[in-house]
Amino acid sequence: MIITPPKLSDIPTMREIVRPEVERGVILERSVDTMANMIRSYRIAWEEKAILDSKPKKLILEKNPLSALKNPVMLGFCALHLHSVSLAEIRSLIVAPFAQRLSVATAMILDCQREGKILGVKEILVLTYKRELFEKLDFIEISKDKIPNQKIWADCILCKHFPLCEEIALIKEI
Repeated sequence: MIITPPKLSDIPTMREIVRPEVERGVILERSVDTMANMIRSYRIAWEEKAILDSKPKKLILEKNPLSALKNPVMLGFCALHLHSVSLAEIRSLIVAPFAQRLSVATAMILDCQREGKILGVKEILVLTYKRELFEKLDFIEISKDKIPNQKIWADCILCKHFPLCEEIALIKEI
């Protein structure tokens, strides 16, 4: 598996992967233009189709460029959104159904942490229904009262579940 920044031409496939979760209300919908505007925040996980067809038990993160894959398949994506000089948020973490249980989400979270460290971020926040995934990576639950107001009024207010949010807020110092 490799993780790369996306190209604008990847947006249609990204939207296709995330559509079922948007329809369920699990992930906020982002328009094509919003995704294009935020393209530098996203990271995409890829794998060679032939490797996926062989049904591996676990994918290994490699540092090969995407061009090394002859027939790349998008496994999933996420975004690292900066809220301030010290706080970033992992957003829109999605793994295609065929790639679940292959450590794709874990690899993308670790990639976001690496990117956050490079940028000098001190903490990474996530709002999720998948508490266990993040807790195994040393994120700790926090009260939603500690979420920055700009997050609430820029994103949460757009959610169909607002203000009765059932997501769990977790944070990690990096």
